[in-house]
Amino acid sequence: MFVKICGITNEDDALLSVAMGADAVGFNFVNGSTRQIAAQVAYDITRRLPPEILTVGIFRDELPSRVIKVAHKAGVKAVQLHGRETAADTQQVADAFRWVIKVFSARDANLPKADQYGTDMIMIDGPEPGSGKVFDWSLAGDAPDSLKLILAGGLTPENVGAAITEVQPWGVDVATGVEKSPGRKDALAVKRFIENARAHASEPYIGDDDLPYDWDFE
Repeated sequence: MFVKICGITNEDDALLSVAMGADAVGFNFVNGSTRQIAAQVAYDITRRLPPEILTVGIFRDELPSRVIKVAHKAGVKAVQLHGRETAADTQQVADAFRWVIKVFSARDANLPKADQYGTDMIMIDGPEPGSGKVFDWSLAGDAPDSLKLILAGGLTPENVGAAITEVQPWGVDVATGVEKSPGRKDALAVKRFIENARAHASEPYIGDDDLPYDWDFE
């Protein structure tokens, strides 16, 4: 079970998430977001994280060229496209980054065609990303089976187990559900979220040292 802690705004929360067992941490570069972080600040954090951690830059409705430029400046290994990016936009970014996560809202008409976007990782979020609201998890069934599905949208330490049991995703993502205030993580909530996600995974968690997700960072 792949676990991503998103909305990281400071080094302490990044290190906390890693220490608690997160596989990935996300940095929000969306203008106007309460969790927005500068590329240089993100770089100062990413270069201090273990190499096996997937660092992800989040963007929404930006030109692919700008996404690539900012993501490289921030030193992230992956890009998450959280807007209305087309398949062509996504493919352009995927040509520059090995790992790209394309996000679809739960009722997005393009979700059944997600396998045409040139990436094998997708995320399903609620209609209002970042709102912390849960959506009808059965809608995740519209995603192509061939893709690695990451479930987001209103997940918390209390409901992540039920979400995993129902949807059987490849991974889960959380931001609001483990915060004490926007952009500031609650250590206990992060710990409980990761523990509960691992406990309800259909396959045992192997451990970071074994690189179960085949991240090749060389």
